[in-house]
Amino acid sequence: MTDTAWETLSNQAVAAAGVVYFLALLVHLAEWASLRQPKAARSAAAAGAQEQGAGGTAVAVATGPEGADGADGRAGRVAFLGRLGVMLTAIACAAHGVALLGRGLAADPNRVPWGNMYEFTLSGTFVVTLMYLVLYKRLGLHWMAPLVVGFVTATLMIAVIWLYAEVSPLTEALNSPWLVIHVVSAVIATGAFTIGGILSIMYLVKDRRGEWTTGPLARVPSLQALDRAAYRVHAFAFPVWTFAVLITGPIWAHEAWSRYWNWDPKEVWAFITWVVYAAYLHARATGGWKGRNAALLAVVGLATLWFNFIGINYFSTTSQHSYAAPVAADAPVLGARE
Repeated sequence: MTDTAWETLSNQAVAAAGVVYFLALLVHLAEWASLRQPKAARSAAAAGAQEQGAGGTAVAVATGPEGADGADGRAGRVAFLGRLGVMLTAIACAAHGVALLGRGLAADPNRVPWGNMYEFTLSGTFVVTLMYLVLYKRLGLHWMAPLVVGFVTATLMIAVIWLYAEVSPLTEALNSPWLVIHVVSAVIATGAFTIGGILSIMYLVKDRRGEWTTGPLARVPSLQALDRAAYRVHAFAFPVWTFAVLITGPIWAHEAWSRYWNWDPKEVWAFITWVVYAAYLHARATGGWKGRNAALLAVVGLATLWFNFIGINYFSTTSQHSYAAPVAADAPVLGARE
């Protein structure tokens, strides 16, 4: 295949992934809607609870569309929609991976697909989806499906509409083995921190709104389970981010600029992100910070992470890191760092 054909395949795969992600989102929303308990069933359940509370020993079991048979049918429908949504998400993730492969093979010479902000966004959202699919059974994250798929779909739309760039060769500074090592670790950490951030946000929402006993949000785990899952994800992501920011990043900077640290805005914000997450883990390990305070700190870390990714590229005029704008071949930039 020619380079043009690979680029076309990549663009078509991104479009296909976006469509399937959107279908998966609709299916998961339908799944959530199916969890809504009919009004008559809620009234019957409330009446039964009142009768038992008053000393009643027998509660009539209703049958029909809003009784036991209806509950069984609703449970089967929810299970089917859940399986279908996960299957569509996996198909979209596969198409997403094909899009990344096509971007790399479309370049001459072939390269990793991390040469600009569009490609990094494709990579980051791919890792978010892949990590969700890997962890959703292990950590019981199926309830997160609409949030994760919705985030990935929206981010892909932004990438295609505003961040798209033609395939081009890597600049001299980027053409280094450290590109693979540094960016892979940064992308993995970004995906994990994003999953952990969603868990922490849902903790804060549930802490404020109280426990849900009915409706789709009733499947959101307890506060303790959310807190524990968020901590496990952040504990995995932090050493990976440390490796990317404090080890491979400075080594690559020294190779490109002859200095390990340049006080570049993107380097500074990457370090700020590291400090916030270090404080989060330290507070949990030594200060006993759990629950709301820990979740707030994790959300602050997520905000610094994404500001580092997006804000610096659009608001800083002094950063030597550039994702969005094309640069000259001899420009001293590292176009796909954190």
